[in-house]
Amino acid sequence: MTDHTSLPADLPVPEDDGAAAHLPGARMPHLELHATDGTAVGLDALGAGRTVLYVYPLTGRPGTDVPQGWDSIPGARGCTSETCGFRDHHQDLLAAGAAQVYGLSSQDSDYQREVTERLRLPFRMLSDPARSLARALDLPTFTTSGLTLYKRLTLIIKDGMIEHVFYPVFPPDKHAGQVLAWLSDNAHRP
Repeated sequence: MTDHTSLPADLPVPEDDGAAAHLPGARMPHLELHATDGTAVGLDALGAGRTVLYVYPLTGRPGTDVPQGWDSIPGARGCTSETCGFRDHHQDLLAAGAAQVYGLSSQDSDYQREVTERLRLPFRMLSDPARSLARALDLPTFTTSGLTLYKRLTLIIKDGMIEHVFYPVFPPDKHAGQVLAWLSDNAHRP
């Protein structure tokens, strides 16, 4: 059984392949995704202020193996530790100017609900099994073990537009702190 919260010291570092360079300044598409609380969230109607939307490949579950070779795929490992970081920094992120925080993967809402409950997340997760957001914004993905998954990235969305993109994200367990630092540095930016 794999421990999904601790990260090996020798994880391969993802390279910036330019696959997210086109995103700053893009408008969020008219797309509704199911959230873990049973509601639908319109990505083009997130409301005023900044929204943190972190996108990740998949979250592991105790007793469930991740795809074969997972640790050797740059940027794949670390979804649970990344999510725990956003959980642990949630109040700090809000205090630094985030109006809301969401996690997004291609896993279904039932799978994500289990993660939300087990990790005691104070925010909703969004399910995109059809990878509709990837198609609408040309987001980077990768394929392993017959699954097409999102590459890890974080969007800072302000008033319906992508203001900033973190890509590639590494190390994932420290990423919420990186987002918090960016929000703090840009708190008074119009």
